[in-house]
Amino acid sequence: MTLICPRIVIVGGGAGGLELATQLGRKLGKKKLAQIILVDKNRTHIWKPLLHEVATGSLDSDLDGVVYSAHAAKHGYQFQLGTFCGLSPEQKSISVAPITDDSGKVLLPERQIQFDKLVIAIGSVSNDFNTPGVKENCFFLDSHQQANRFHNALLDSFTRVHQSDSINELNIAIVGGGATGVELSAELYHVTDLLKVYGLSKMTAEKLNIHLIEAGPRILPALSERIAGSARHELSQLGVSVKENTRISEATSAGFVTAEGLLIEANLMLWAAGVKAPDFIKDMALFELNRANQIKVKATLKSTVNDDIYVIGDCCAFEQADGSFVPPRAQSAHQMAQCAEKNIIKDMNAEPLIEYVYVDHGSLVNLSRYSTVGSLMGNLTKSSMFVEGKIARFVYISLYRMHQKAIHGTFKTIALWLAEKLMRVVRPRMKLH
Repeated sequence: MTLICPRIVIVGGGAGGLELATQLGRKLGKKKLAQIILVDKNRTHIWKPLLHEVATGSLDSDLDGVVYSAHAAKHGYQFQLGTFCGLSPEQKSISVAPITDDSGKVLLPERQIQFDKLVIAIGSVSNDFNTPGVKENCFFLDSHQQANRFHNALLDSFTRVHQSDSINELNIAIVGGGATGVELSAELYHVTDLLKVYGLSKMTAEKLNIHLIEAGPRILPALSERIAGSARHELSQLGVSVKENTRISEATSAGFVTAEGLLIEANLMLWAAGVKAPDFIKDMALFELNRANQIKVKATLKSTVNDDIYVIGDCCAFEQADGSFVPPRAQSAHQMAQCAEKNIIKDMNAEPLIEYVYVDHGSLVNLSRYSTVGSLMGNLTKSSMFVEGKIARFVYISLYRMHQKAIHGTFKTIALWLAEKLMRVVRPRMKLH
């Protein structure tokens, strides 16, 4: 069934999905050239690279999030709350799971949303590699709800140490030496340093023991040895115990058990050891997938099995000339959104489509207020332009500003930056509730 007004449905409001909905809303939705619908299971958007700051309380998702419904009204698209749970290519419709309240009462039954063009941008989730006990005992950082749960547990742990005369330490173990694990480790020391300002003076950084566990030979395996070495040095200076070549065989209520049978004790455990597309994508049995459940696409970002379905972001398996897949990064999602936007419009106008080419602008790792390290202009210099300190910090922040510009425009991005400066005067430097 073809709708009179072309309907473009985007599933997933992450970095790529929200940017695409915004741009198509401005160019097509406002001009009534197409109906743009964004579907997401959450009401608000938080840029995923900042979830480690939500987890520590450095960022308040309630204040810093983008409310989809309000944003949609301003930018020419529609927002529908719901969880994507099914797809019928023949009927050209997606299924959205029932919406229930806290007591389980159904507020809105399962429904179908028809489309002319579908964009799947559902992101990724943590890959526990079926390690026993991980789901039951570990926190994850796949969404701001999960980050908030970790934050609440962290505050409880801080309070427990501060108010106890017998507990003298807090042990936190993080599995996964990628950017999330590294940045979270540094941010935890930063917020612990802030506690004395807010009356929790007995919970000091000296009582914090962080174990960063990586199965591979070094942390930050996707980046250069120089960046990894610099980050490792900074973390060690803070007091982080970096455990490389350490494979976890089990997670228990007491901590992580290594392949050698050693127990790494922990009060809080977080798993950040890799990502995959959600398992229900595999369960649909509709697409060609890679080992990480990512959906394989053509050079135009259309799925290999249906030309009416585009795939962008972390759930997209775009194979490059060397046989590797484009890495699941924010810059990848941003570039894919730009390509998909152009191709959807060209599709509507029966024009030849363009091919997606991933441009590696480099990678940066932010170690809270202590340091920022990384490389710039990866494709041009083969990641050899090493940067650190204030320059790297400026570029790191600029990446978030670029995302804000894509979804808000230049003027509002500047206004948000000024508002953040002013709010630092009246708001606590960390969320304490």
